[in-house]
Amino acid sequence: MTRAIKVRHVLAALVTTLVLAPPSAGAEAGPLLGPFVLAPTPTWTGTWEGAASGTVPALPGATIRNVVHTSVGGGAARVRISNRLGTQPLRLGAVTVALQEPGAPRSAKAVPGSMRTATFGGAATVTIPAGRDLLTDPVYLQVPADANLLVSVHTPVDSGPATYHRSALQANFVAPAGDRTAEESGTAYTTAIGNWYYVTGVDVLGTSAAGSVVTLGDSITDGTGSSFSANHRWPDRLADRLAALPPTRRLGVLNAGISGNRLLLEGRGPSALDRFDADVLSRTGVRVVIVMEGINDIKGAPAETDPAAVEDAYRRLVSRAHARGIRVVGATLTPYAGHSAFTQAREAVRQEVNRVIRTGGLFDEVVDFDAVVRDPARPSRILPAYDPGDHLHFNDAGLKAMADAIDLTELAPWAP
Repeated sequence: MTRAIKVRHVLAALVTTLVLAPPSAGAEAGPLLGPFVLAPTPTWTGTWEGAASGTVPALPGATIRNVVHTSVGGGAARVRISNRLGTQPLRLGAVTVALQEPGAPRSAKAVPGSMRTATFGGAATVTIPAGRDLLTDPVYLQVPADANLLVSVHTPVDSGPATYHRSALQANFVAPAGDRTAEESGTAYTTAIGNWYYVTGVDVLGTSAAGSVVTLGDSITDGTGSSFSANHRWPDRLADRLAALPPTRRLGVLNAGISGNRLLLEGRGPSALDRFDADVLSRTGVRVVIVMEGINDIKGAPAETDPAAVEDAYRRLVSRAHARGIRVVGATLTPYAGHSAFTQAREAVRQEVNRVIRTGGLFDEVVDFDAVVRDPARPSRILPAYDPGDHLHFNDAGLKAMADAIDLTELAPWAP
């Protein structure tokens, strides 16, 4: 075997390691190759998530340009395309990744020269079976932290119900006809939509972050009440705080909030118990999960009237996370008096659930969102300064107060 062929074999093995090796929180020493020692192997870290919340009719022949916001950056990206809730094989004609024009969160325009084609095992087209997700190959693009990416997906035929995230709170775009995935100008994207289609995650390679944190929740975590296209959800605000830490203490932030979601029963999207593997455990580099679920069980129909059932669900989530070495932070449930679903009986259930969260020893750490946002004069209500008017969700100020209440030292206690 010639020296050139040997070198090609070594490089091929290294690339395979980068693509196929399971993600880990910290870099590991590379193998010794003759007289050379490789630098620590770069690892993948989750930087963005939009959990699958349901399906809508497909847009055959169209191109959807999804706008997603990174929490940490890296030297390459890979995208999770989901047909998890679909009923037919999903045919993808083309997928691209680019940087959105800075300062224009409601624009479909890409930064010139940043457009990259995403492939699947080297192929530009792929079919994803129903019930499955698929990661793209690495897309070599310098991805900044705290930036918007454009992930454009062309679906040439009707592949049945489209897996989507209903409440993106972000302007996304549709080019109604043809493969427009590689178009930088964005002029073909004549329709704006408020949903993410098919794209449910983005990882980055080679970041200095210590891993990622998943925020599992309902509409409060999803960001209902926050400013549109502004990335002011409380997980976004948490990412802003983490970005100020030394590199070894930073975490990517993955928002697994779904508006209308329930802990125990299917509501808007699968229940938290049912989607925990897909939306938390399968995500890349997860070290911590923050759980804020249960208010829709208490106030929904049918209403959960037994606090012990909620406690049992929390225990099951914690057990499953701990089996993977993932820390769990429990968040208390916030007030909602004044909302049409409020009753004193339901308030008693909320108070008991919060008591268990605070003192029951279920979680590795607790963040008391209830104490942060309640009105001291009327503890069953939200502070007026944080209430967007529906007495359940939070405006930008309230969501920032929630993020500010999280003890960052408890998210990465292993880091120096």
